[in-house]
Amino acid sequence: MNPTPQQPQLNLAQTADYRESYANSVQVRVSVWDFQLVFGLASSESPEQVNIRNHQAIFLSPQQAKALWNVLGQNLAQYEQAFGTLNLEPHGQNFPQGPVN
Repeated sequence: MNPTPQQPQLNLAQTADYRESYANSVQVRVSVWDFQLVFGLASSESPEQVNIRNHQAIFLSPQQAKALWNVLGQNLAQYEQAFGTLNLEPHGQNFPQGPVN
């Protein structure tokens, strides 16, 4: 009989250069070796043009990308159960003017 392996204790700490920021745009770039997530801020001055200012790129191994996908899926399912289904399509025909928050 094999004993169940015990989970290690996890210690989290922020480094001196730790930063938080908001993104309403995420671009995914894939190579053989990794996934790159590029985060940015999208805004629009008119319905014909959207501007995206990228501010952070994060590289993940394929294994970490899959783990992130699983965690996000679980958390989105819990969120929708608590607050209702999220729709990705806009409801109105009017595109918001100015920064998108």
